[in-house]
Amino acid sequence: MLYYLFQYLDKVMDVPGTGVFQYITFRSSLALMLSLLLSTIYGKRIIGFLSRQQVGETVRELGLAGQNEKAGTPTMGGIIIIFATLVPVILFAKLHNIYIVLLIVTTLWMGTIGFIDDYIKIFKKDKQGLKGIFKVFGQVGLGVIVGSVLYFSPAVTVRTDTGRVDIFKQTTETVVKPASLEEKSTATTIPFFKNNEFDYAELLAWTGEGYEKWAWLVFIPIVIFIITAVSNGANLTDGIDGLAAGTSAVSVFALAIFTFVSGNIIFSNYLNIMYIPNSGEMTVFIASFLGALIGFLWYNSYPASVFMGDTGSLTIGGIIAVLAIAVRKEMLIPLLCGIFLVENFSVVLQVSYFKYTKKRFGEGRRIFLMSPLHHHYQKKGYHESKIVTRFWVVAIMLAILSIVTLKLR
Repeated sequence: MLYYLFQYLDKVMDVPGTGVFQYITFRSSLALMLSLLLSTIYGKRIIGFLSRQQVGETVRELGLAGQNEKAGTPTMGGIIIIFATLVPVILFAKLHNIYIVLLIVTTLWMGTIGFIDDYIKIFKKDKQGLKGIFKVFGQVGLGVIVGSVLYFSPAVTVRTDTGRVDIFKQTTETVVKPASLEEKSTATTIPFFKNNEFDYAELLAWTGEGYEKWAWLVFIPIVIFIITAVSNGANLTDGIDGLAAGTSAVSVFALAIFTFVSGNIIFSNYLNIMYIPNSGEMTVFIASFLGALIGFLWYNSYPASVFMGDTGSLTIGGIIAVLAIAVRKEMLIPLLCGIFLVENFSVVLQVSYFKYTKKRFGEGRRIFLMSPLHHHYQKKGYHESKIVTRFWVVAIMLAILSIVTLKLR
């Protein structure tokens, strides 16, 4: 909202200094600072409210060290992340931008699914929470919305031709002339390859002439799969204090860099990457989201004063997935969100191997002492703060390698 106010003051009233609000970097900085303040200052009040409402964590007996001490700790703290993210976005972002609209919808959609799940667990005393089929249905529904908007909306375009952009000095201003027209495309980026662009429509080339118009049959299911996988990965990672919030903050920071350069015609041309018009505005949302995650860590780091619950973890995963898809970096998710991937696979491998060995030998066997993977290390005797710190270090290494792919081909 403030963006529109300052735009009016600059364009109509000609008030000196108000033009600074047109810069994404300035608004992103304000969003980051405000979200940090909201999550740290008002986060304490929200935690107090959750405590008074007896919204406490119900701990299952898993034989983990320090587990019983967590019983009764306020959960549903994802409300703090959602609140501290959306308020700065509403104030500083261009609310008519299609990408901002999609991210707001994603935040509220996944936040609602997670909230319902937490509500059932806490107030209905059902440890299973929302039935898995309804969670998947909600994730698929969001995938259909996001995939359809990105595919059909005329506001979502790319410039895949990374040819020369004419930049020249004219008096004191820099004038930029794009070398090609914006176009609808289902192209995405494949890391580590020289010509690192791939069009999903090519998967239908075998059907014959005119296959491009049916590309949505491939694109939308892929979007659904990515959103479901990443949100579930974030959900599984949220098992010990500070793990999900910290690793997510690292991934989000890397996505901020991808978003800023992909939405800037000069940087995208210099780096020879796909230019995505209007996507740079997502940097404001990411800055707000990053500030909310860091502020939440103030209370969620060991020993945690609050847990994010599914309200937070599903929301985090959904936002990261949509950001990666929107900026055409979804192929980097296995690398950028490697922690989520490993946590997911540890559960799949554990369950699959247990069922296989039970069927073959009559006795279920395990690969890990316990899954997800972070619980395996807890069983081995590592303190959870050491596990979290080392997972953060791995996440930072993966984020750096992901950023390097901008030029490493």
